Amino acid sequence: MVPPSLRGPIAGVVGQFLLLAALALTVGLGVAGWVVGLSCALVTGSLLAVGMRRAGRRGLGPADRVTLARTVLVGGVAALVAESLAGETHAVLVVGLSAVALVLDGVDGWVARRTKSSSALGARFDMEVDAFLILVLSVFVAQTYGAWVLVIGLARYAFVAAGWLLPWLRGSLPPRYWRKVVAAAQGIVLTVVAAGVVPSALAVSALVVALLLLVESFGRDVWWLWRHRDDEAPVDEKSSESVAQQAGRVA
Repeated sequence: MVPPSLRGPIAGVVGQFLLLAALALTVGLGVAGWVVGLSCALVTGSLLAVGMRRAGRRGLGPADRVTLARTVLVGGVAALVAESLAGETHAVLVVGLSAVALVLDGVDGWVARRTKSSSALGARFDMEVDAFLILVLSVFVAQTYGAWVLVIGLARYAFVAAGWLLPWLRGSLPPRYWRKVVAAAQGIVLTVVAAGVVPSALAVSALVVALLLLVESFGRDVWWLWRHRDDEAPVDEKSSESVAQQAGRVA
């Protein structure tokens, strides 16, 4: 019998396989797409299982299941983007799956509030999915508008990496709704630009504005953390919620 704590992660892997199979049967999916898609599923499932064990969770909550569905969609986007790098571009599907994932980003938060099932693990899970979708979309858009677009997708990961070199960057931040707004803006702008429905000049302008918003958001948090670097407790003494807020942030 499968332990309850593994049912969610395993369901995610199975869901990812079924989506990849559907893509293979409809538009075709090469080796690159299968490798990237399944890798996303296995890595996500493994990390989720570890996170659940550390948090003492036996199963996923209602909102977590919505987020898990989003990981399947994002894995499909990643597979299609990998195919685009190999020469097979499926922009309509990339945009369609991304759009649904972005809509569900609002749904899982609503479900968490309605069912009173919010948790640090759920927040971290949600934020990681957001960050990875933005990274994957930036890779897709960069093929048309240049490598500078990758800065949008890599910013969050660079911030986390910098925290390992500069411990004060791992401090807890005060709540700020603007971060979520900026993160949502990145996903929306990248999806619209990926759709190719706006003129190139307008697309570049939108990407520049999105990047500037990202720089402003990260810059404000870095400045706040610098000013309060001597006020922070050691990272291992912080609550899991604070750690999730900082390590899982996307903007």
